[in-house]
Amino acid sequence: MGSIDKAKWEEVQITSVNSNTTSDSQGLQSQYTEQEFKRLRRKVDKYLLPLMWLCHGLQQVDKACVGTQATFGLREDTGLVGQQYAWLTTIFYITFLCFEFPSIVLLQRYSMGRILSLYIILWGLIVLCIGFARNFAQLIALRALQGVFECCISPGFLLVVGTWYTTREHPSRALVFQSGFAGMSIITDSAIYGIGTVSSRNPNFQAWRYISFFLGGLTVLAGIICLFFLGTPSEVRWLSADEKKIATSRVLSNQTGHDRTGFKDWKWEQAKECLVDPTFWFTGLNAVLGAIPNGAMTSFSGILNTTFGFTNLQVLILNIPKYCFAIVYFFLVGWLATKKKNIRMWIMMLGNVPAIIGFLVIAILPDEPRYKWAKWGGSFMTITFITATFFAWSLVPSNVAGRTKRTVMSTITFIGYCVGNMTGPQIFQAKDAPRYIPGIVTCAACLTTQIVVIFLWRLLFVARNKRLDRRMSELGISEEDRVKAGKELGEEDRTDLQNPFFRYVM
Repeated sequence: MGSIDKAKWEEVQITSVNSNTTSDSQGLQSQYTEQEFKRLRRKVDKYLLPLMWLCHGLQQVDKACVGTQATFGLREDTGLVGQQYAWLTTIFYITFLCFEFPSIVLLQRYSMGRILSLYIILWGLIVLCIGFARNFAQLIALRALQGVFECCISPGFLLVVGTWYTTREHPSRALVFQSGFAGMSIITDSAIYGIGTVSSRNPNFQAWRYISFFLGGLTVLAGIICLFFLGTPSEVRWLSADEKKIATSRVLSNQTGHDRTGFKDWKWEQAKECLVDPTFWFTGLNAVLGAIPNGAMTSFSGILNTTFGFTNLQVLILNIPKYCFAIVYFFLVGWLATKKKNIRMWIMMLGNVPAIIGFLVIAILPDEPRYKWAKWGGSFMTITFITATFFAWSLVPSNVAGRTKRTVMSTITFIGYCVGNMTGPQIFQAKDAPRYIPGIVTCAACLTTQIVVIFLWRLLFVARNKRLDRRMSELGISEEDRVKAGKELGEEDRTDLQNPFFRYVM
C-alpha cells in the first residue's frame, strides 16, 4: 500500500468512491435494516455457536485425553517407557501439521459444513479405537490418525466465523467456541470421575479404556448432528433464500470477500504477497511460542498435579474450578474486545503475565505437602496464556483479505501451532521427572518472548493505519467513503495490501 503514489490513489478514489454506478454488493447491503441484521445474527448464534462450542470442546478434550488417561494407568498398561508417552502428543501434531494444508484446501473448494462433519465423525471413531490399544505401536498409529482428522476443525471454524460475522464480532464469537474446551471438560471430567471411581474399587478395571469409549462415542454423535446444521450461509438449510442474502450482506463491511466455497481459483500472487508480508511471520512465530507451553501442559498437567500430592481423582475435581474460571475469563475478554476497539493485542500480552508467574511458582517451590496448594495455585494461573493464541486466530479473518492469502495465513498459524505443540511434550524429558523444572522454565521463557512479538506485531498495524489516515487526509476522502470503497474492493477479492482503503484491527 505504501508504494501507491498519489495519482494511483486518485484513480482508485474516482473509480471506487465517486463512481455514479453503485456496486451490487453495496446495493445488497443498503436494502436491509439494522433490525433485520440483528434478527439474523440472533438466529445464527442460536444454531451455530452451541454446535461449534460442543465440537471444538470435544476436539480439545479428545486430543488432550491422554493426559488424563496417563493418571489412570495408560502408561503402565501399554508398557510405555522413556519418551514414548511424550511421543503420543508429538505424533498427533506431526500428522496434524502434514494434513493441515490439504484439509483447508478441501474446505475452500467443497462444502465446508459437510467436510467438517465427516472429519468429526472419523476422529471420533479413532478416539473410540484407542480404548482397544495394547502397546506403543498401536497407540502411536491411532494418535497419528487422530491428528489427520482433527487438523481442520479449528481453522475450519474460524473460516465459518469469517463468513457469518462482522469483524467486530469475530473475537467474541471465536472465544465462545474456543471456550468449549473448558465447558466440555467440566462435563467430561465429571463423567470420567465416575469411571475412575470404579478403578479405585477394582484395581483390575482399566478406566482409561472406558474413557476412550465414552469420548469417542460422544464425538461421533456430535459429528452426525453437524451434518444437518453446520456450514456457510450458502450451504445451510435452516435459512430462507432471503435470510441467506441478509447473511451475505451483513459481512460486506469486513472487506475480505465472499463466503462461497467450491470455486477453484488459486491466486499465486496473493500467496507470494503473504510470504513477504511481516504479518505472516509474526503470526507464525506467535503461534509457535504460545503452543509450546500448551503442548507441554496438555500432556503433563495431570501428571504434574499428581506430583504436587493429589490423587488422580482429586486432580479431576480440582480441574473443575479452573475450567469455570476459564469460561468466565474467555467470555469477559471476548466481551471486552467487542465493546472496546483495538484492545485485542493488549489483552493477548497481559494474559501472559500471570501465566509466567504461575510457571515460575511451580518450578521454584519443592514438591512437599505444605506447598501443594501453592503449586496448584501456580497451575491455576497458567490458564490465561491461551488468550494470546485464541485472539491471534481471530486476527486472521479480521486483518487478512483475499481468499488465497487468508488461506495461506491460516495455514501458517496452524503450522506454528502444530510445531509448538509437538515440541512442548519433548521439553519435558523423562530424566527430569518428577518436577520437570527445565521444561517449566522453558514455558515461562516462551511466553515472555511472545509478549515481545505481539508488541512488535501491533506496532506494524499501528504504522499501517497511520499511513492510511495520512493518505485519506491528503486526498480529502471521508471515513464513510473510505469504508464504502473498501467494501467494494474487498468483494473483488483484493488482499489487505492491495486494498488502499483497508484498516487493520488490533
